[in-house]
Amino acid sequence: MAEHKQIPDPTLLRMCRYLRILERHDDATISSAAIAEVAGVNAAQVRKDLSFFGEFGQPGVGYHTKELLASLKRMMGLDEEMEVVVVGAGALGSALINYPGFDNRGFRIVAVFDNNPAKVGHRLRGYEIMAFDRLKDTIAEHNVSLAIIAVPRTAAQAVADALIEAGVKGILNFAPVTLKVPDDVVVRSVDLTLQLETLAYYVRD
Repeated sequence: MAEHKQIPDPTLLRMCRYLRILERHDDATISSAAIAEVAGVNAAQVRKDLSFFGEFGQPGVGYHTKELLASLKRMMGLDEEMEVVVVGAGALGSALINYPGFDNRGFRIVAVFDNNPAKVGHRLRGYEIMAFDRLKDTIAEHNVSLAIIAVPRTAAQAVADALIEAGVKGILNFAPVTLKVPDDVVVRSVDLTLQLETLAYYVRD
């Protein structure tokens, strides 16, 4: 299998789409054309994407749905539950914590942190909001490698630094700022305002 860092991001995003297609597919086999039709790409693209992970399928038969699904989940690290921490219990953080999709996809939130004394100790969807100084010990206790940042932009870099020092290797960043991280840490940023600004261009008069 190719090293995951050598696989282009667009390919990984499509692979996640393929996984969802396979999960909803009832037949024992599925063709690259069938995957492509639902995914909005062409069959050659599906075959090329899958080739990053190995050789699958048989000519004239296609792919065995359950086998392909299990193989891709394993290769993408999605065959086991992954524990996640959330930093920031404001409006956005609260919305993320209440989002059921994380649990449904195997991502289990194990702790929520905030530096606001008025929030620390209160509960949010069953989670105790912890003081930020408990971050390092909690991450070590649960062996957490993924974190979500939902704090103001002015605090985001300091939060990222603390997460990385504690051992986190993957960060989903909702703060509207570009984080500086070491080469062995992966950041994916979601700037909601930026997306709205992009949409504004398309719907302008």
